[in-house]
Parts: sequence; C-alpha cells; structure tokens
Amino acid sequence: MSSKIEYDTTGKPHPYHIVRPSIWPIIGAFSGMLLAVGAIAYMHELKIGEFAIGFKGIGLGLLAVASVMFFWWKDILFEAVTEKIHTPIAQIGLRYGMALFIASEVMFFVAFFWAFFDASLYADQEILFSRLEYTSGQWPPPQIHVINAFDLPLMMTMILLLSGCTTTWAHHAIMEGDQKSFIKALGITVGLGFTFLCFQIFEYSHAAFGFKEGIYSSTFYMATGFHGFHVFVGTIFLAVCYLRAKKGHFTKDSHFGFEAAAWYWHFVDVVWLFLFVAVYWWGGLGGTPSAH
Repeated sequence: MSSKIEYDTTGKPHPYHIVRPSIWPIIGAFSGMLLAVGAIAYMHELKIGEFAIGFKGIGLGLLAVASVMFFWWKDILFEAVTEKIHTPIAQIGLRYGMALFIASEVMFFVAFFWAFFDASLYADQEILFSRLEYTSGQWPPPQIHVINAFDLPLMMTMILLLSGCTTTWAHHAIMEGDQKSFIKALGITVGLGFTFLCFQIFEYSHAAFGFKEGIYSSTFYMATGFHGFHVFVGTIFLAVCYLRAKKGHFTKDSHFGFEAAAWYWHFVDVVWLFLFVAVYWWGGLGGTPSAH
C-alpha cells in the first residue's frame, strides 16, 4: 500500500486554496512601472525626438493597469463563482488582505490630515517665512473665502451617512438570504455614491479658491479630492457587486466580494466625517464665507 499523498485535483481534498500559476502579477508589475515612468516623463516634460510624451504616457500606463485589474479579477471571480474554491478558511486570508489594505489607506489619509493640522495649528511660525506671509499668522488665511460647512458639505455628509445605512441594509439582506432587498439596497447605495460625486464636482466648480493658491487650498483639495477619488472607486466597487448580485453570484454563505466593498465604503464614510469636522467646520471657523 503506497503512503504517497496526492495533492492535485484528483488527490486528497483540503480546505486551502492552492493558487495556480498566473501571469498577472508580473504583468501588473510592468504595468505599474509603465505608469510610473509615464508620470515622470510627463512631470519632467520629456520627449522622444520631437514627440512629447505628456499625458499619453500616463494614459498608456493607466490602460495597462486597468487591463490587468480587469482580467486578474475576472480570474478570481471564476475561482469563486464557478470553481467554488474560496472556502471559509481561504476567505480568512482574503479578509486579512482587505483589512490590511484599508489600514494602509488610513495611513494614506493620516498624511493629509497631518499636513492640514500642521499648517492650521502653526500658521504663525516665524521660522516658516512663506507660510507666515501667506497666512498672516491666522487660520484660515484672511484672503480665503471658505466654504460654509453647513451648506453643501452638510448635505454631502447626509448623503454618505445614508449610503452607509443602505450598505448595512444590503449586508443584512444577504445574510438573511433576501436577494431582492439585497439588490435593491445595493442599487440605492450606488446611486447615492454617484450623487455625492456630482455634488462634489459642483462644489469644486463654485469654490472661491484654486488648488495653487497657497497651503490652505492645497491641503483642502488634496484631502477632499483624494476622498472623492476613493468614493469614485467605492462606487465602481459597489456597482460591480450590484451587477454580480443580479447574476446570483452572492449567497448567504458566500458573499465576501460584497463584504469587502462594504468595508471599504464604511471606511470612506468615516474619513468624510473627519474631513467634515476638521477641514470644513473647524478649519473654517473665523474665516470669510464664500458668496457661492
């Protein structure tokens, strides 16, 4: 009797997901390098002969990265939905991965809040001559017409809080096996995310200050702008989940794809609450309100 244990598809089954060889990691690495090189070439205005690389290099890099994301995730969905090899134990690894990703995103926003609070709390530092000249020792700077926190930003806050509620509704529905309510709640959440983005575009187009008008505007647009980008990504994430839900990909016992999107969306909600309190409300106290 042979003691050899087989671990291929005909051997002894186990709860772990043994990943098949894939070309996407190395292609993804080269795509990321292409995007970085394109961005550097654009920022330094590099040319190949008479050909200016410009945004073309960035566009080519973004196209490559987006293609890798699409086809790689397509393979993962095939593993989850068709092959059903994302067992409960395998999903633990996916959960750890998503949790660590969100933790890295938290530190990403910490950098922007750090820059904002450094500029606002130390607006009168004499050693920072250019800052003192710009702020006149006060925050917000006197030449800035701040956005009223209890105008459009408050409405945007209500929209995101409501979207957090509908996401929780969707999660509760799928846990109960209620596919109809799950799809409905997901659709409403996607609509609310899109509505938030429209309001943010409107806010930016009517703001009384531009991105390059000093440290207040730079920290404001970097923090709120990157949050808007995360809302955009989260809306796409949930929209994909909505389409998958209509195809019946999620069940009561297997729905981590949606769960990851829900975690991400709640993270986006929490970051916005900090932005509303710190940047819009506290950061605008004593400032001259915008006429728009």
